[in-house]
Amino acid sequence: MGLSGDLELQSLFFGLFLSMYLVTVLGNLLIILAVSSDSHLHTPMYFFLSNLSLADIGYTSTTIPKMIVDIQTHRIVISYVGCLTQMSFFILFGCMDCMLLTVMAYDRFVAICHPLHYSVIMNPRLCGFLVLASFLISILDSQLHNLIVLQLTCFKGVEISNFFCDPSQLLSLACYDTSTNNVVMYFVGAISGFLPISGIFFSYYKIVFSILKVPSSGGKYKTFSTCGSHLSVVCLFYGTGLGVYLSSAVSHSPKKGVIASVVYAVVTPMLNPFIYSLRNRDIKSALQRLLSRPV
Repeated sequence: MGLSGDLELQSLFFGLFLSMYLVTVLGNLLIILAVSSDSHLHTPMYFFLSNLSLADIGYTSTTIPKMIVDIQTHRIVISYVGCLTQMSFFILFGCMDCMLLTVMAYDRFVAICHPLHYSVIMNPRLCGFLVLASFLISILDSQLHNLIVLQLTCFKGVEISNFFCDPSQLLSLACYDTSTNNVVMYFVGAISGFLPISGIFFSYYKIVFSILKVPSSGGKYKTFSTCGSHLSVVCLFYGTGLGVYLSSAVSHSPKKGVIASVVYAVVTPMLNPFIYSLRNRDIKSALQRLLSRPV
């Protein structure tokens, strides 16, 4: 059903979301280029950050281009196969974001709590394994959701009150009792959401406990400042995600659900590059060197 049936608003939405998509892709690409081109940033933290930027590009690319085309052509239709494909990639990259944020929290935990063993623990093999494991878990989560929705075979001419194929709405459009599928889907969602956030909480619990042992207030601030960007992204990502689920649980208003989805699926990935570039001196320096290079 898109965002609005008003033609004037659709023109506004087209320009707005096209701009946001370009800013998101450009911002994340700049971070990837800065990390890959600057030898000072060839560390585990920035390796995970470049993978997070790549996941954010994929995350927004599953929904925004289709929405922009729909607004421009005034044809808000998607095929059954296209809908399942979009849902699958949306969950894949969304789960990838969750897993990478957890891995980055673990990286900060090792750097602050075990600084002398950091280079030994966070070796290239472990870093590669953590990214690969995040990707495989994300694929598993995505395909489990897909298998559940694939059982709903009577989708013809249905309306989805959103701008993308939301799995919870697809289940609500089923032609038979889906209570079992709902239980399974929410269980999978709880596992894929609860385990990462538990890992992040545990890492920061250890980090805070370690920082409290630092004698000077200046030392405490300097130590914790290395976590500032990551913690900001975690709060933004999980805060908006929690807002989506709470709003859908409390209110059944389609408009509120769409607004929450826009914040979660569009705004958050766009802000991530700004948070890391504005709060991180190394990234800012690398971007300046990258942009000042002669063509």
